[in-house]
Amino acid sequence: MNAPSEAFLHDKLHALHAQADEFIAVRRDIHKHPEMGYKEYRTSDLVAEQLSAWGYQVTRGLGGTGLVGQLKKGSGTKSIGIRADMDALPIDEATGLPYASCNVGIMHACGHDGHTAMLLAAAKHIAQKGEFSGTVNLIFQPAEEGLGGAKKMMEDGLFKRFPCNAIFAMHNMPTHPQGHLVFRDGSAMASSDNVTITLHGKGGHGAMPHVAADPVVAGSAIVMGLQSIVARNVDPQQMAIITVGAFNAGVANNVIPQTATLKLSVRSLDRDVRILLEKRITELVHAQAQSYGVTADIDYQRGYPVLVNHLAETDFARDVAEELVGADKVMRQGRALNGSEDFAFMLEEVPGSYLLIGNGDGTGDGHGACMVHNPGYDFNDKNVAVGSAYWSLLVERFLPA
Repeated sequence: MNAPSEAFLHDKLHALHAQADEFIAVRRDIHKHPEMGYKEYRTSDLVAEQLSAWGYQVTRGLGGTGLVGQLKKGSGTKSIGIRADMDALPIDEATGLPYASCNVGIMHACGHDGHTAMLLAAAKHIAQKGEFSGTVNLIFQPAEEGLGGAKKMMEDGLFKRFPCNAIFAMHNMPTHPQGHLVFRDGSAMASSDNVTITLHGKGGHGAMPHVAADPVVAGSAIVMGLQSIVARNVDPQQMAIITVGAFNAGVANNVIPQTATLKLSVRSLDRDVRILLEKRITELVHAQAQSYGVTADIDYQRGYPVLVNHLAETDFARDVAEELVGADKVMRQGRALNGSEDFAFMLEEVPGSYLLIGNGDGTGDGHGACMVHNPGYDFNDKNVAVGSAYWSLLVERFLPA
């Protein structure tokens, strides 16, 4: 790919900066009216209306409130998919901004309002000024936050109805400088599994533990034993996390309860490690429970898989980024993240890449450094132009006219 010319960069970025205010207003409107997963009715209506006005064929109802805007041009046979998520989080906003959430207990604390606005801004530019030949599928997904909206869209026939040669998605990331683009091939985000362990003992009087079977003691041993899996069963050069986030048992200080419940979050960056963790957790829990004279029921729910970026598509995406913003604003191989993302399901079916755009690192005006999932978070509006310019250029390079 040719090195960027200043004239090219100026023209592309200028075109997107010129319409940025329009989509910053859209972003703030979505921010003010956040909606939870599978309930993104207003947001979905807004997106569909704008895409239709620009000439996209809009298909709704994938994954409930999800939709796809498709645009074809020229005789090209290739197709590209670009995905943005739309859902918000159950958090009380504390930003004090004039466009703060008007829905109590719900806010866009992860920047999905910005992701949607960036893709909408790109959609308008692609429709009106894009130079490409082929098919563009813009995927607006519901319910990314733990509800598996990506998988639901796929179950509803997403890639059968809208085949893609490659698929891409972008997420904002505080702590990286605003507008910088971060890539990683291979395992980029962790799998996430949820485990509920219910221990069944024999309740009794706190003064007579010898005639009871105490699930609290058994549960305490399990909490400690689980950490030995990470320390002694997983290759030290691999990442694994077993977090016991809840341990509930009993209500009185002189009563040994009948049951105890533990809730676990289990994460890894390797598919084989994920399998190992499930095996060892299951074995250890049953063995520890038996050793304390109680029994265990294990509800092991596999959540999001490891997000694995494909090398060829990631290399392509890196080169487009360097062409647009220059090598000094591109991190070609960033660190893997321990968080999870359901775009991983899409990457299991279609080759592609998931990248990050810096939301701000606290320098300059200081905006954008607050971490996601925080009541004080806000998407950095300066990224609307950069992100939409990136999507526009990616389409043109993937589907050359």
